[in-house]
Amino acid sequence: MKIVVAIDSMKGSLSSMDGGMAIKEGILRAMPDAQVTVMPLADGGEGTTEALTRGLGGRQISVAVTDPAGMPVTASYGYLEESRTAVMEMAAAAGITLVTKYPAAQPGQIRQNHEPPAHPAGYSVMQATTRGVGEMILDALNRGCKTFLIGIGGSATNDGGIGMLKALGFRFTDNQGQDAGEGAQALGKICRIECGNADPRLAVPHRLRRNKSTVRFKRSHLYFRPAKRRNGRTERTHRPGHVPFRRRDRHDA
Repeated sequence: MKIVVAIDSMKGSLSSMDGGMAIKEGILRAMPDAQVTVMPLADGGEGTTEALTRGLGGRQISVAVTDPAGMPVTASYGYLEESRTAVMEMAAAAGITLVTKYPAAQPGQIRQNHEPPAHPAGYSVMQATTRGVGEMILDALNRGCKTFLIGIGGSATNDGGIGMLKALGFRFTDNQGQDAGEGAQALGKICRIECGNADPRLAVPHRLRRNKSTVRFKRSHLYFRPAKRRNGRTERTHRPGHVPFRRRDRHDA
């Protein structure tokens, strides 16, 4: 009998391949003559890079980036040299599994400064940043990548991607012309988006437009609140930020 094993990863416990190999072992104990093939599977979260890179014949690249709490971490992405394609997953640099080692931030412990902490007092989705995703993209740009396949599942962040864009040269300022900060708490403060120092290798859109995705963007944090370790008090302070952010126009200055 021929059997194909393809399962998704078990968040923070087993990778797709590790879980598949465990199943293969169990099958062979019961059916020693079976022909068992294990294939990686992912849904856009952790394991996506491994599945696509293996399937497309690429290789893994490791790079030092910033995790959601602003601490250094090593992330990996896939590199398809012939087509100059990068295969990434947000979870590698901004994933929920990266912050399980941090305690949940308590009232009064949330960082108010704009710089990453030397030692995080605790993880808070209001401060969590996607900067590491931008740092992965920058590394791939430096290797000559022109096409990016990015899975956005399994993240610990809700900053609208501003951390990622800041790593790529964009600037988000408040009504005083100062940096608006990091994480979801910064979104409601943004009055200006400056693209003048954005990496020239990026295709910068002509204008940030509102569209139908506004509704999905505004409500997605409600569905994923438990996974991102947020409580009701955080929810009340978080909801207003995204909509004003979506209304900002870009400036080339």
